[in-house]
Amino acid sequence: MSYKIGFISLGCPKNQVDAELMLAKLEATGMEIAEEIDHADAVIVHTCAFIDSAKEEAIENILNMVSLREEGLVGKVIVTGCLAQRHQDEIFEEIPEVDAVFGIGANGDIAALVEQVLGGEKQLSSFPPPEESPLSGERTLPSVERVLKAERHLSFFPTLLQLPLSGQRILSTPPYWAYLKIAEGCSNCCAYCVIPEIRGPYRSRPMEDILEEAAELVEGGVKELILVAQDTTNYGMDLGGTLQLPELLKRLSAIEGLVWIRLLYCYPDKITNELLEVIADNKKILHYIDLPLQHINDRILLDMRRRGNGAHIRETIARIRAKLPDVVLRTTLITGFPGETEEEFEELVEFINETEFDRLGCFAFSPQEGTSAYTLPEPVEDELRQKRAEILMQDQYEIMALKNRECIGKTYLVLAEGYDAYSDSYYGRSYRDAPEIDTLIRFTGKGDYAEGTFVSVEIFGENDSDLIGRVAVS
Repeated sequence: MSYKIGFISLGCPKNQVDAELMLAKLEATGMEIAEEIDHADAVIVHTCAFIDSAKEEAIENILNMVSLREEGLVGKVIVTGCLAQRHQDEIFEEIPEVDAVFGIGANGDIAALVEQVLGGEKQLSSFPPPEESPLSGERTLPSVERVLKAERHLSFFPTLLQLPLSGQRILSTPPYWAYLKIAEGCSNCCAYCVIPEIRGPYRSRPMEDILEEAAELVEGGVKELILVAQDTTNYGMDLGGTLQLPELLKRLSAIEGLVWIRLLYCYPDKITNELLEVIADNKKILHYIDLPLQHINDRILLDMRRRGNGAHIRETIARIRAKLPDVVLRTTLITGFPGETEEEFEELVEFINETEFDRLGCFAFSPQEGTSAYTLPEPVEDELRQKRAEILMQDQYEIMALKNRECIGKTYLVLAEGYDAYSDSYYGRSYRDAPEIDTLIRFTGKGDYAEGTFVSVEIFGENDSDLIGRVAVS
């Protein structure tokens, strides 16, 4: 019997890659991956659990699926991913209508486990650990009562690209770009983060496996590869005791047909001169570095268990910009970490305004059980945490507006991604924009610019953070 499986994927790009691998395993056994949830024999909700808002989004989606089942519109409801790995018992306790909960360690057996559920087994669970976790501690799931049932907002996978790999994936991204996961887990053990507990310690993928997958992706039509891991710059330390990202980048760059390589999640303590030299010397590696910093104050960085201090962060940024003058720097910050004083927050505000990051995201501190930050004294009130995050983002909007104005008159190579009939214009991304998180370039021209093609665009304006341009005349 052929089963129809619906899939909802939440969370970060690393989680998305896991979902793509799971989809391929399900389809390989003859199951049909549904483009619509309605009347699916089973729906898998692939969850995130990094912060409370992610947990609540996951719960909301699970509750929506349970509601659809009660209406007779879907069959079984299965929960996978980070929330499942960390809160399996609480999920069954809070939402007993769920049929199965599978942790991350069970991803490789997903097809067989789904078949068991569809065969009638109730409240099935499987949690082989990813690997021994360096964290432990009490943990609780946010009460279902805290989650407001909003309108159903479901994520589907309309774009299916099959790859003849042992680690076959069904891409959920457009066929011309894909995430490439180069490692699993994390060993940094930052004070606020549950990832080491959920996904285990850092494990680099063998370089040959990465290169094989990358080549297959490019052969299938992918033109932009986006390297992801919990700490991309740490790649290779567990394989041979040295940082091997520079070597990996050089070998990826040799793949014929690959146009762009983008780096996410690069930690400042591992931005070596060698890495910067490789980026500067190779046209395929985009001058775009995602540099999660979290804060600039020395005391808070120490309490966060981050490596380095404020002076080292400033020195790293100066080195990057000296070597790559046109670099786009993206960072993420946390406001309201326990004990953060008004003076320490003002230091962060001053740092943001003097550094002028091209891209920036800010999160109010979200205390997570089992982490050392959860029990730190002097917690900052939630309202103040949120207010500080809003202040930083307001400053960043002004910085981005300034950065956009500096782009006017320049010409960028743009990867076309679609056509907007309402504005009668095309849209796409330059090297300055990572998909799904950054802005777009909207442009007009006399040609037909198909998705996945590259076109030179001259910028003449901006609108709502997006740049506006026209196809450059050669």
